Amino acid sequence: MNSDIAAILRLLRETGEYLSGGRLSRELGVTRSAIWKKIATLRQHGYRIDATPSKGYRLLSSPDLLDETALRAQLPGSCLIGQRLVCSATTVSTNSDAFRLAENGAEEGTVVLSDCQSGGKGRLGRRWESPAGVNLYCSIILRPDLLPYEASQLTFLSAVAVADAIEGITGLAPTIKWPNDLLLEGRKVAGLLNEMSAETDRVGFVILGIGVNVNMTEDRFPSDLRSPATSLRIASGAPVDRTAFAVRLFTELAAAYERFQLEGFDPVREAWSRRCNAFGRNVSVDLGNNTLHGPFAGIDRDGALLLQRPDGSTERIVSGDVTIC
Repeated sequence: MNSDIAAILRLLRETGEYLSGGRLSRELGVTRSAIWKKIATLRQHGYRIDATPSKGYRLLSSPDLLDETALRAQLPGSCLIGQRLVCSATTVSTNSDAFRLAENGAEEGTVVLSDCQSGGKGRLGRRWESPAGVNLYCSIILRPDLLPYEASQLTFLSAVAVADAIEGITGLAPTIKWPNDLLLEGRKVAGLLNEMSAETDRVGFVILGIGVNVNMTEDRFPSDLRSPATSLRIASGAPVDRTAFAVRLFTELAAAYERFQLEGFDPVREAWSRRCNAFGRNVSVDLGNNTLHGPFAGIDRDGALLLQRPDGSTERIVSGDVTIC
């Protein structure tokens, strides 16, 4: 669907009342016949639009689809994240798709979304359940001016942006489990998987992979999940508009990224720390071949976990699975 159709949808959403064909024609600079054809296209895609003589057109309801037209109708034109949208009904992995696009020169802010993933993946090689019609699966291309060792800072930035979007849309206040799992009442609601292409002294691009359980119900979660999971719908008690949530996420992420470029990592670390679920608590960190225990002592400038050891020293951990003791 083209930009004119997105503009019609945006106008119908913003007004909430009837808009005449004449006004739509003037706003878009096209004929009334063209408006009628574009309205027909919207109806074919599941939008319920009433047409009443002498009144015009009114949007009655929208399908729960994460498509470019619906997103464009709500996303501010100035928002860096979403300048290009690549939407599909199904894919193996949005991260893999975004990585290929980035290798071929896709611009910063490109977003890849899919309604379903057949090979969704999480940290430490774990699978991410990605059924159709209920959640948000997206990957975002950034091209930051960073050294490779600094790229991990974007993991913490994206975790904060997702948490802020969840709170902004639902009123729920998620906590963050190091480094990038988001929890509601101790149950995982979102996860991130960031990947990078870099040379020795510069980052080529970073892919921010984000998966959020939006409208999953209890019966749709697999019984063999490693950790208890939840969704925004379960936690809030009401369905969540996926398009509105995606738009809020993209705007939160764009604002956080702009601030990060101006002010560096310190504001990100402070915001992440306020939401961290481990401060002041003892944790165990599974390193695969070893498990360490001790009080959580925060994160350093690279995002590494700092664990206080019995002798008073601090251990720096860059990868592992954290459990609150």
